[in-house]
Amino acid sequence: MRSVFLDYATVSFNGDLDPSALRRAMPGLELRDNTPQAAVPEAIAGATVVALNKLRITRETIAASPDLKLIVLAATGTNNVDLEAAGERGIGVCNLRDYCTASVVQYVLGTMLLLTQRLREYDALVRRGAWSRGDQFCLLDFPLRELAGRKLGIVGHGALGKGVARAASLALGMEVWVANRPGGEPHAGRHDLDELLPQVDVLSLHCPLTPATQGLIGARELARMKPDALLINTARGALVDSQALADALRAGKLGGAAIDVLPQEPPVAGDPLLAADIPNLIVTPHVAWAAREARQRCLDEMASNVDDFLRGGHRGRVV
Repeated sequence: MRSVFLDYATVSFNGDLDPSALRRAMPGLELRDNTPQAAVPEAIAGATVVALNKLRITRETIAASPDLKLIVLAATGTNNVDLEAAGERGIGVCNLRDYCTASVVQYVLGTMLLLTQRLREYDALVRRGAWSRGDQFCLLDFPLRELAGRKLGIVGHGALGKGVARAASLALGMEVWVANRPGGEPHAGRHDLDELLPQVDVLSLHCPLTPATQGLIGARELARMKPDALLINTARGALVDSQALADALRAGKLGGAAIDVLPQEPPVAGDPLLAADIPNLIVTPHVAWAAREARQRCLDEMASNVDDFLRGGHRGRVV
């Protein structure tokens, strides 16, 4: 059984993880740090099991890979694999669930606190000497507020959304509002997005990218939010209209945003959210999930998915 991990370096940084569980599940595993997209068909030729994170497996690639039996994703999202084509060929596809919840929860709460406490702004004041020149024991240049009792909106109430909701409620005393699934059936106790947007003080996105969620938060939705509300996106970049968000922040129509994902990664030059003049914006390079413990768990969960597949099981299967 030939097996290959096409983009191992997207999970393991300079060999900081232990791939032994993967190697046990896939004897003779080839760990390729990076594979150019155009080289994917050649790289998986003759492979029975292919592991990958963000590279695309297209219908054409599947058609050209007669030995392929299983695609194992190092991620929850599946939009980079043609699931319909895999199903037609009887190829299994496994994703990961609940492997990086603790890491994402830390990111969401951390950025929420960073933006609310204005830590970057106060640090910059001190470094510029404003505190030393002051005539009082503290500086109050930037308004602060408590998050206790404020409303947190969650879009996507899977493992990640539930983890963030639970932590924000227990640790910060926030009131959690959950949105109905975009494009899905309404659920008791949840709120339609249009109803939720004007009410929440923080909106955190945890839903997959689908035709129903593409451009979910655009100019219209941002205009419905409170002018001091925060937007946090750790899901997929294309959920948010980048230009509309940049415009809203510049105009002071939104209190701040933390963006860990962009529509194209790595980003292209000229992405609206990479401009240096946007206030109250944090942009990070898709790292909310990436605590070392979460990345190790990722490898171990992938190995468990392969083991189960070879025994005829359906662990982690989306196809």
